[in-house]
Amino acid sequence: MCSLLATAANAEVKSGIDELDGPFTQFVEGKGADRTKALDAIAALERNDTREVLDGILNGDLMLHKATDTIVWASLDGRKYTMQSLDRSKDLGSDTKRKLSRLKVTNSIRSHLRSLIASLGLRSDNPVQRLAAIDALMETPEQLPDETLTELLGSESDKKVLASLHALEARKQAISDNPATRLQALETLKTDLSGSSRSLVQQMAATDVEPSVQEAAAKVVIRQAEKVTFFARLETVFFGLSLGSVLVLAAIGLAISFGVMGVINMAHGELIMLGAYCAWAMQQLMPNALGVSLLLSIPVAFLFTGLIGIFIERTVIRFLYGRPLETLLATFGISLILQQLVRTFISSQNVPVANPEFMSGVVEINSVFSLTSNRLYILAFCLVVFFLLLSLLRYTRFGLEVRAVSQNRSMARAMGVRSSRIDSLTFGLGAGIAGIAGVALSQLTNVGPNLGQAYIVDSFMVVVFGGVGNLWGTLISGMTLGIANKIMEPWAGAILAKILVLIFLIMFIQKRPRGLFPQRGRAVEAG
Repeated sequence: MCSLLATAANAEVKSGIDELDGPFTQFVEGKGADRTKALDAIAALERNDTREVLDGILNGDLMLHKATDTIVWASLDGRKYTMQSLDRSKDLGSDTKRKLSRLKVTNSIRSHLRSLIASLGLRSDNPVQRLAAIDALMETPEQLPDETLTELLGSESDKKVLASLHALEARKQAISDNPATRLQALETLKTDLSGSSRSLVQQMAATDVEPSVQEAAAKVVIRQAEKVTFFARLETVFFGLSLGSVLVLAAIGLAISFGVMGVINMAHGELIMLGAYCAWAMQQLMPNALGVSLLLSIPVAFLFTGLIGIFIERTVIRFLYGRPLETLLATFGISLILQQLVRTFISSQNVPVANPEFMSGVVEINSVFSLTSNRLYILAFCLVVFFLLLSLLRYTRFGLEVRAVSQNRSMARAMGVRSSRIDSLTFGLGAGIAGIAGVALSQLTNVGPNLGQAYIVDSFMVVVFGGVGNLWGTLISGMTLGIANKIMEPWAGAILAKILVLIFLIMFIQKRPRGLFPQRGRAVEAG
């Protein structure tokens, strides 16, 4: 009986591939280091299906058929496993679970398999797979032979992958027994700001047995900390500019209607909301072309909200000029009507607006500083809208008439300017810009009936702080308030930061009632 058992235990495992029979026998029958050597032998064969085989061992898809001592691909089908030969050229029928045995994979074997699979990825044609393979080796760089690393460094053409390989090389050097090699590693690690790199340098500064290495590591720790602080501040400025661009987009339309015409339009936020719904509607019409639908939604939102603005001016506001309190109440009522219309005919819940592919992802500068693509696009979009509007008001006949009416309505009329027509078009222009602001906001926040309420107060703050009727003032005040908010948020919180900004604004207006860049206009003349 014992003899039979010994014979069975030493039986050669068959795989159907001659060069794999030996390694699989060693892996199945061996113990400890013999099993890892067997895996190394499989990996060293560099067959086309080597990675698939190693994945199969790791995931339990490869099993041993006990009756024939054959390695097979096994997949559960009902109560039985269907079997295929290792090269997948033959179907071997099906058998019960009792006739099959999983290949034993301990934690150490599992870790070794993952390292081997990662090493295979280093030679992939796909840079993303090569990067993933390098990342998998960062914690255990000693598993990559020096010769392989040197070969990869000499042949790699992708800059990002090459930088990762150098980082991996530095980690190998950092665990070297030679102090000079560890010092060489610090030269590379001082530019690597990833969390694992900083932890490694901190560990070297605290525990390295060589005083010169400890001292050099301590200097690198300080240098890395300074860089992290610098990029954290840079990130705060970026988020501030991003928030500022949103505020400018939301306020710039109001700067036209409130700043130039002197109309307190409480429905401005709802015009922004309607613009965001235009983006949603275009995506419903073209669900398979998100980028095109977003671009088309810009003119659609401008025309739609612009026409609504003209309608509001002609039917309500025209009869309330010179009566700011009645205008405020009337436009507040309009804002409620617009919200209810959206709730009734679309939904009271938020609607999804997806980001097109070109606005997804991030631009990674380094391990601690990256820029989100959608915020970069909106920042650029804000500047484009601003300069187009500035050019319209400065270099066109319409802009000249708007400025003439805002500065002296009587004189403008005497010169032949149809002030009532300019009033309608100006209000429509402000409403149209609010609409395209809504398209931009749809890429950053939830689109719902209450979207505009979140921006109406901030919009008035931006316009008042910058100086009523001054577009440059709107741009500068929007960016300033955005950066100020983001600087205070880390230590004061988002709500308290807004309150502090509001208090500062109230105190500022006491000193400069006309804002940063005061300009003559109808409101000023009335005062």
